[in-house]
Amino acid sequence: MTEDRTPAVAENPEAAGTDGDERPKGRKNGLYDEVSDELAASMKTGWDDTELHGLAPVAQAAYAAERRAKLSAAYPGERLVVPAGNLRVRANDTEYAFRAASEYVHLTGDRTEDAVLVAEPTGATGHEFGLYLLPRSNRENGEFWLDGNGELWVGRRHSLDEAEQLFGLPARDVRKAAEELKAAAPAPTRIVRGYDAGLEAALAGVLDEDKDTELKEFLSGLRLVKDEWEIGELRAACTATVNGFTDVVRELGQAVATSERWIEGTFWRRARVEGNDVGYGSICAAGPHATTLHWVRNDGDVRPGELLLLDAGVETNTLYTADVTRTLPINGRFDALQRKIYQAVYDAQEAGIAAVRPGGRFRDFHDASQRVLAERLLAWGLLDASVYDVEKVLELGLQRRWTLHGTGHMLGLDVHDCAQARRESYVDAALEPGMVLTVEPGLYFQQDDLTVPAEYRGIGVRIEDDILVTADGNENLSAGLPRSADEVEAWMASLTG
Repeated sequence: MTEDRTPAVAENPEAAGTDGDERPKGRKNGLYDEVSDELAASMKTGWDDTELHGLAPVAQAAYAAERRAKLSAAYPGERLVVPAGNLRVRANDTEYAFRAASEYVHLTGDRTEDAVLVAEPTGATGHEFGLYLLPRSNRENGEFWLDGNGELWVGRRHSLDEAEQLFGLPARDVRKAAEELKAAAPAPTRIVRGYDAGLEAALAGVLDEDKDTELKEFLSGLRLVKDEWEIGELRAACTATVNGFTDVVRELGQAVATSERWIEGTFWRRARVEGNDVGYGSICAAGPHATTLHWVRNDGDVRPGELLLLDAGVETNTLYTADVTRTLPINGRFDALQRKIYQAVYDAQEAGIAAVRPGGRFRDFHDASQRVLAERLLAWGLLDASVYDVEKVLELGLQRRWTLHGTGHMLGLDVHDCAQARRESYVDAALEPGMVLTVEPGLYFQQDDLTVPAEYRGIGVRIEDDILVTADGNENLSAGLPRSADEVEAWMASLTG
């Protein structure tokens, strides 16, 4: 990174850069104390016109318009504010990579920072939707080359006119958003909280926290059933994820020579080549680390003879993510105990996937998977069959000592998509065609668990796939990865020779 990057103007969290004639200030300890008038004059001239014309709408524009129509119908007479979020400081003058709020992306197709979607009521029914966006960097005051978030530092932004062509919505300068929304004729207003503190502060006088929470619940529920375009993005995410798992198996030798970090880096490379990023922190858990559900430190050894639990997903450039897990024998072959535990989890997943169908309850696949795991734990003697039968084990949740988590969740823009949706429309609801969810049973025997034989301790197995509910059943979107023990061994052998 170059040494003299100027930090962005940060007094107002929704404003990156300046919109007037004031020249951006340099960094405190920069090597250049000032800008000469001659240099400033030179930088104002000699630049070609790069405005883009005749842009086609983004692929999801028509679908986003349908989603906005549903939002409008749900809140007649109310102003709705949906921010994308702001850059977050990582350290000093460097920021975390920006990822726009899922609610905003779903309703617009845009993914830029500091943006805001506003729905102004047009009367008793209907809304006029518009975007507040950062325009292109100001060239008159030098923002484009002096400001840390100017065009020559971080890249070109779309102009407001270009954005209107891409997203099919009128666009205004976001640096005026707080002032304009605060000054507008008062109307009942809701905002999606947690993404733009500046806007929340500006509108504090007309906001109600309970109503804002309800808006977030509605928008989360709006994503429960995916349209055809979204399903296409999830297919692409799964295809790229299969490629990432394949890369990892091919490079297991390097991981053995280094650490879990090699696996993490290998998968991340594929995610960046075929998508935007990973959809969540990759879990690259070798050996006993596989018994920690969200092991993301990824700093352990990778040893032949043990298992690797890899839970990872590619996020597409439009921010839809896959979420897939495979548990792989690092030397390419399961031993007898590993295979026995793996087979139990595989059978549990098979039962769970079979229960995914339209009209079935969301809970059905979880219940089916848990029943299989409870039966195996009893058969192995880890639960006392003279005291408990399967029904009693499930009633008391005794299997959870070794299974711990639920068997799946919705998937989409978020890895745990629709997490804020109302309970009655998610975990207590029936499945519908177009829903996409994970089925991911697991068994985890902790290293210090004295209730199981010593040879079980330190073994963790999870198998996870992304399942689309179809009109007549389901489709496994991640079926490109082998699942059964025999298939996994044959696949690994074909890749490693």
